[in-house]
Amino acid sequence: MEYGKCYLCGNSSEEVALLVCEVKGEEKKVCVRCLPMLIHG
Repeated sequence: MEYGKCYLCGNSSEEVALLVCEVKGEEKKVCVRCLPMLIHG
């Protein structure tokens, strides 16, 4: 099975939960560890 990876840090969904987001029209995955950085800049 192939796991998704966070586009910011590279963590896989095997290591941490990933969420799908849209960045500049592209669908990407971001992990819950990097999400606060996206929210708060």
